[in-house]
Amino acid sequence: MNLASWVERNGKRFGDEPALADGTRVHASWAQFAARTAAAAAGLSERLGLRPGDRVGIVMGNRPEYLEALWAVWHAGLVAVPVNARLHREEIAYVLEHSGTSVVLTDHEHAVDVTPLVAALERLTAAVLLPGPEWDRLTGSGPADLVDRAPDDAAWLFYTSGTTGRPKGATLTHRNLLMMSLSYFADIDPITPQDCVLHAAPLSHGAGLYGLPHVARGAVSVFPTSGGLDGTQLTTLLQRWPGMSLFAAPVMVKRLAADPALAGADLSPLKTVIYGGAPMYLADLEAALDVFGPRLAQIYGQGETPMTITALSKADHADREHPRWRDRMASVGFPRTDVEVRVVDEEGRELPAGELGEVVVRGEVVMAGYWEQPDASRQTLRDGWLHTGDVGSFDDDGYLTLRDRSKDLIISGGMNIYPREVEEALLSHPAVQAVAVVGRPDREWGEAVVAFVVAASGALPAVEDLDRTCLDRIARFKRPKEYRFVDRLPTNAYGKVLKRELRQQLQDGGAP
Repeated sequence: MNLASWVERNGKRFGDEPALADGTRVHASWAQFAARTAAAAAGLSERLGLRPGDRVGIVMGNRPEYLEALWAVWHAGLVAVPVNARLHREEIAYVLEHSGTSVVLTDHEHAVDVTPLVAALERLTAAVLLPGPEWDRLTGSGPADLVDRAPDDAAWLFYTSGTTGRPKGATLTHRNLLMMSLSYFADIDPITPQDCVLHAAPLSHGAGLYGLPHVARGAVSVFPTSGGLDGTQLTTLLQRWPGMSLFAAPVMVKRLAADPALAGADLSPLKTVIYGGAPMYLADLEAALDVFGPRLAQIYGQGETPMTITALSKADHADREHPRWRDRMASVGFPRTDVEVRVVDEEGRELPAGELGEVVVRGEVVMAGYWEQPDASRQTLRDGWLHTGDVGSFDDDGYLTLRDRSKDLIISGGMNIYPREVEEALLSHPAVQAVAVVGRPDREWGEAVVAFVVAASGALPAVEDLDRTCLDRIARFKRPKEYRFVDRLPTNAYGKVLKRELRQQLQDGGAP
């Protein structure tokens, strides 16, 4: 059971039909995509000496070659380790080292950070630049036969930050990704070869996962030539590639809805806009519905159960006459077809509608565990259920509303930020004695990072110096948007910082 069989089959079935597109231009037909995938798989195995089960990192911006690389990895029976290309070099190094990555595939933009890691990391033996002569030599090999894989063999190590500040690699198997794709067909949209998916968000995370069901059904994968997306580009691409779906964080949906280029534009070729990864204010959602019409769908999921826990369907969004429509729009929707979802108390007992508890999930889509972290796996996978760390409640109709995140996760612009990693960066500054990082609601980004800082001496560190300290150690998007200098941090009797009090201060708008 190898997911790469989808590309191999589509190469035979759809032949000269477009598979990958760079803007309005066809980058590869299905026959070409399948041929390059099989050839690159041979190159990875024969030229680079990789064997089934070895890990291959992918550190790239969104481009058609990204999918050639991903599907070649699977064709060869290897395990993909897609890394968020926006991470700091040290963060990228940790993911590659922890996963035991042997070869990393990267592009020109990120080579300056990635290529030096070959000499620095023990297991990393090569970095291949693509597009370019190195990638051409690999794709000039072969073609290789499709390597058979068992359903429970690892396919994708999905690295998601943890509360310790170090990412954890959720091991997603071929079975997990198959079930995720089938659930998409059941709950979100049917897909045909006449459809397409626009990749405007990073392929290393949700957008890459949402792309899988489109590849399975022979739809076109389209990449904006600029790497970003605005209203003008969207309308141009819609005329070339109708039947378009795209995934976007709420901040991107809001920006597109406000783009003057979409006012009065013909959006009939637009099929579905999937949003998720952060809360969306009801006013922003209503404004987006006014622009896009009944094309919005929300998905709630985690890397540990890839994008599959609940969904708020296009029909839910369109049903504005329902007496509880506004409440439903504030929820994350109804449990998906292939999972069971419960809200439980601290003892694991299921709670009735209206009562708050932890959201737990089970089903064939749930990860096998965290890569090389058995203790974390046992903590998260208990009694057959994935414990999400999210706190919420069901209503009487079965819609789930999230109330809090027990793991203190901050989601800004659709990107996950865990306070500990920001705190560790700031604590490396000699003028910082203590720090606590929390998120505050932000209408544009969903949440903004705020750092409460206790100075090590009477002189307060300059904000510019704190910014530089962060930028030297973590990705730019994780840097605090605001610093608040305090004499001390609120703690309980055991010395644990009471972040709820800090969040309350932000909510009240008072001085620290």
